[in-house]
Parts: sequence; structure tokens; C-alpha cells
Amino acid sequence: MKRRDLLGLATAPLLAACGTPPSTQPTPPPEAAPAPAASAPLPAPPPREWRAAWVATVANIDWPSRRGLGAEAQQAEIRGLCDAAARTGLNALILQVRASADALYESTLEPWSEVLTGTQGRHPGYDPLAVWLDEARARGLELHAWFNPYRARHSTARSAPADSHLSRSHPGWVRRYGDQLWVDPGEPAAAEHTLAVVRDVLSRYALDGVHIDDYFYPYPVQDAAKADLDFPDEPSWQAHVAGGGALDRADWRRDNVNRLVQRLYALVHEVRPGARLGISPFGLPRPDARPPGISGFSQFDKLFADVELWLREGWLDYLAPQLYWPRAQVPQAFETLLQAWRALNPLGRPIHPGLFTSRIDATPQSWQPEEILGQIDSIRRLSPGSGHIHFSMAALAQNRRGIADALRRGPYA
Repeated sequence: MKRRDLLGLATAPLLAACGTPPSTQPTPPPEAAPAPAASAPLPAPPPREWRAAWVATVANIDWPSRRGLGAEAQQAEIRGLCDAAARTGLNALILQVRASADALYESTLEPWSEVLTGTQGRHPGYDPLAVWLDEARARGLELHAWFNPYRARHSTARSAPADSHLSRSHPGWVRRYGDQLWVDPGEPAAAEHTLAVVRDVLSRYALDGVHIDDYFYPYPVQDAAKADLDFPDEPSWQAHVAGGGALDRADWRRDNVNRLVQRLYALVHEVRPGARLGISPFGLPRPDARPPGISGFSQFDKLFADVELWLREGWLDYLAPQLYWPRAQVPQAFETLLQAWRALNPLGRPIHPGLFTSRIDATPQSWQPEEILGQIDSIRRLSPGSGHIHFSMAALAQNRRGIADALRRGPYA
């Protein structure tokens, strides 16, 4: 998820409750007094609001708190985070299980993540995803597995890649861009591998959903003159051209991502019927689909993510646009953007905005808890019965500036 320079990019990022059926009491005979309201339809109960938080493992943002923490301490932290989620009033967690072509679960396809032990490929001594599932279930929490389809090595990585990592086992799929490694979305075999990874996880773990975020083609890296550097996918592009491909380069890149999203949606419903695919894109629609006054970064042109197409075609079960701006920020107005995404949703898929709760911190620039409470109120007024996702769980677990208490006493009471 794009957290760095997010404000700069922006200015240059349910379950509907069924009504109780009318009473089926027989009609009284004419001489009897009419039954009072017992025979009238009961009011519908309030809709169930989906309240989730992301648990980011990349760079040890949320869990585990540091590399090399022992297995027992890691599991104690899992229990603590699940306790905090339930105590606050959440009903779902979205756990990052594949941040950089690695694994936070037992896998024969990719190596163990270094965020666990400090060394990529080293077994942590237990199966983290299995423990997360058990602890979430014990507290009535859904658990969705969050995959990064394309990132292969994060800038904070320190250990050497394991022999089974894609950068060593399939170096032809991997490109260096800036200070990170990326799986080239134009490599068909790499896409097959990603789908195999998701299939493997869904086949073995009783997850409630699969989730991907806003890292499609990577956010632009700039040179010293602040000009965007192009993603280095010349080999796969030339293979496309040599094979008679008719798309221009931008449309070809979007088509690479579109096909993965479409196939991922089909895979989730094939392997685990009832599980949901959620996608959390950057918060601004493509420029030609924006309301007047909205401006900023174009994921359609820069990340090659045609989110509006995915909504139209129904290739997802919920959308979580990252609305990471305060309500008063006019060029990225929160309520205007929420309404815009709802208008781009002809099939009525649930829209669960991502909230920048971690912007509540100890700095002078910190948001106040009232900003998040106000955003939840906006969602409830404009999209009743929907929900939202907090980035990220650490802010709630730490109860920054009393945000968890305010949620528990207020909108989650």
C-alpha cells in the first residue's frame, strides 16, 4: 500500500440485513378485536457494518513487531492484536501474507519471509497463518489474506534472497526499478506462478477472502530532475510485439493487470466458494471519470490499473479505495470521492473505503481521532450498511490519541 509521499501524489492517492418477515398469525374473526401491531411487519434490523483493519507485515509495520522475535513472542503478539481488534469492535482483519514473493505460511512455492526471523527462507518454528486463523476465529473475526502480486523485494529487506526466491529461481521475470525488485506483469509465466500461489493458500487455509492492494505496476520512480523513469519491461514488451500484439504499450500494460484480476476473481470463487476477492486501489478514479474539482495522481495512467473496468465487469467482491485525505482537503474531498466510486459501480459491489487511521500519531501533523470518526459518519450517511478498513491495525492496538476508545464508545458502541 502506498504510504510514502501520499499527500504529494494526491496533489500532483454487505451484508444487507434481511427484514424480518411479517407475522403469520391468522386473521381474527370479525367479532374479535383487531390484533394490535403484532401482525404488522417488524422493522428491519440495522445492517451489519464491515469493520476491518489491515495488518501489514512488510517492514514489520504491524506484525511481528521486529525481525527475529521468537515464535512464542510472535504468537503472543497475534493474540494481542486479535484481542485489540475484537475489543475495539472490528469484525475482520486483512493479513499481509505475501509482501515480496515470500510467505508467512507453510509453502513449497515461495520462501519464508524475512520479517519473521530476519533471514529469508528460515522456518519460524510454527505456521503463522494457521495461528492467525485460529485466533481470529476464536474472536469471531473474519480473516482475509493480503497478497502483493508484483513486488519481489522491498527496500527495507536486509537478508540475502533464498535460493527459492523468484529473483534467483526465475530472474528473467524480475526487474529492478528504483531500490526495489518487481515481478514483470508482462511475463505470462510469472502471472501463472502468482495464481498458483493464491490457489495453494486458498486450498489449504479456510480463509474468508483474498485481498490485493494498490501496487500493480509500481508507483513511478523519478530521476534527479524529477522526471518519471519508465518501468524496465522491454523484454516482455518486445515479446508482445514479436508475437503480433496490436495494443500500444500503455494498453498492453493495463491488459496484463486486467487479465490477472479477472483470473484471480474466477480462481477465488472456484477454489473456495463463499470467499471474497477484495481490491484496495489508490483513491482517485481515472481523470475522465472524476467529479469537478477532484485532481491528483492517475493510477490509470501511472499504475496501469483500470479499476473502473473491474467494477463494471464485476471482477471483485468489494472495493476499498484508499481515501487517505482529510474531509476538508478539497482536491481530494472525502465525501465527493466516496460518491464518485459509488456512481462507478453499476453492479452494486460493496464499497469499503480505506481510512488513514495511522495518520494519527505523535507528530505535530497528526490527525485528531475526530477526523476518522467523521469519515465513518460520512460513510454511514452516504452508504449505509457498507463498511470501511483502517490502515492500519497498529494505530488501533496502540490506541493512538484514544482512537480505539473513541471508536468503541462512539460509532462501534
